[in-house]
Amino acid sequence: MQKGEWQGWAPTAMLGGRLAGRRLGILGMGQIGQAVARRARAFGMQIHYNNRRRLRPEVEAQLEATYWESLDQMVARMDVISVNCPSTPSTFHLLNARRLKLLKPSAVVVNTSRGEVIDEHALTRMLRNNEIAGAGLDVYEKGTNINPRLRELPNVVLLPHMGSATLEGRIEMGEKVLLNIKTFEDGHRPPDQVVPAML
Repeated sequence: MQKGEWQGWAPTAMLGGRLAGRRLGILGMGQIGQAVARRARAFGMQIHYNNRRRLRPEVEAQLEATYWESLDQMVARMDVISVNCPSTPSTFHLLNARRLKLLKPSAVVVNTSRGEVIDEHALTRMLRNNEIAGAGLDVYEKGTNINPRLRELPNVVLLPHMGSATLEGRIEMGEKVLLNIKTFEDGHRPPDQVVPAML
């Protein structure tokens, strides 16, 4: 549009797919995963999730979310996979080549958590071979050193780790840090402490 190259409307031009009725599989149903679920429900998506622990029944009911104990079974049936889990030794390449092969050819993978959760080479290979429909990535396995083959693909959207890039979000982050420091200085356990049992 900005280059003045748009030639007008056509019935088959720039077609996408509607979100309503699609199955969203959320990998990691913490605060961020639950926020994704609430937003996706507003678009009429069916919410499914895999997590270390199942949510409380009332939270599941509120989100209208279906729990899958088996990640393999979940990913094989979803239209969109949203990765929202932390990077830990147990989540390294959680979406490895074998598990990515379970995805439907029409599936889309969205990763806004940590790059190491997905085997990026396997994902790139599958995108190049059109074995999955697409990917939206905000994080990368090697940080800012993005796989050049990934950058060449037309079926991937790459963002510069900006999933939380709002003025309000960054202010909240700073305030959370200050609250944790103050709580610790007052002799109490910080509310956002990461302990080994959580990993």
